[in-house]
Amino acid sequence: MSPSEDETATDGGTAESDPLEVLRDSETAESATFQERVRQWVDLWILAPGRVMWQDYRTRYGSAIILFFVLLGTLGVRTVAKPVQNKGPAYVQPFDPGYVITPWNLAPFTVDLGVASWTYTGIWQFPLGTNGFGEGLMALTVHATPAMLKMMIAGGVFTTLVGAVVGTIAGYKRGGTERVLMTATDIQIAIPGLPLLIVLAMAIKPSDPFVVGLILGVDAWAGLSRSIHSQVLALRSESYVEASRLMGFGSSTIVRDDILPNVMPYIMINFMGNAIRVIHASVGLYFLGVLPFTTQNWGVMINYAYNRGAMLSWQGLPWLLIPIVTISLLGFGITLFSQGMDRVFNPRVRARHAESTADTPTSIEE
Repeated sequence: MSPSEDETATDGGTAESDPLEVLRDSETAESATFQERVRQWVDLWILAPGRVMWQDYRTRYGSAIILFFVLLGTLGVRTVAKPVQNKGPAYVQPFDPGYVITPWNLAPFTVDLGVASWTYTGIWQFPLGTNGFGEGLMALTVHATPAMLKMMIAGGVFTTLVGAVVGTIAGYKRGGTERVLMTATDIQIAIPGLPLLIVLAMAIKPSDPFVVGLILGVDAWAGLSRSIHSQVLALRSESYVEASRLMGFGSSTIVRDDILPNVMPYIMINFMGNAIRVIHASVGLYFLGVLPFTTQNWGVMINYAYNRGAMLSWQGLPWLLIPIVTISLLGFGITLFSQGMDRVFNPRVRARHAESTADTPTSIEE
């Protein structure tokens, strides 16, 4: 007669259970453990950062501004017609009061340039007015957004990636690798940035926005590399890094699991800063005429406005101010977002939001 489950075996141990029942119990426990791990990961890395971003006004407003420009560069170009120049060879005065439409000029009227006539319908056709060529300023601004976003992404990713890789490898490897990489970094820092960009732009004459962004990121990676190098030097001597090294983990595993999570907040914030720098650099070089006028660009708008005398006439002021305000708004949104991301990458703040309820006070003022 076999012993029951609550009986004790003759050898002093407990009675054996059904092997199939033990297997089913272990599979159920393993499945429950896996689901719990997935749930905790989602809560810590997706839901908690979302709560931190929403409760911080900087990331909330910054995300809204960035999303607005993303929609402007994707859906806006599909809904707003491309700008068309409405002028003829007989056009002489750049800011003829009968030609330039301002946002406060509502009356429809006809312009005779000696070759043909164009009838304008005021603010309904050109909500932000027109420039000296009869192009709608809103259409120019909208259709310049995709190229600006491409430059911003290409330049920011290139600068951040090169600077982070060089700084991390040099700081962790030390020795000859560090000397070679840091010497190259110091040489890059010593080269004047603006003359280098002008020479590269004049030599390559890029027309693709992604190529323009890469060129504008050539001179900015060295500073980030130096900063990352200093941080990695301090992190490689930490006890948990030494423990991983003694346990036999490879360099790639230690860098991925122990080094990068600690420097990632700084890297991401620098990515935002580099994106703003690329925007300002591209606008400046387009304004100076260094980059070819092959795409719609806010710098091209400012160049045309300045050369056509927009600063000498109140009627031409919107032509000059609208791209400046647009550039400032995008930079302001990215700055707000980057400032708020500092709290998102803080592990203590993220863990507190993962474990807290919705009514726990977690505002930025706490």
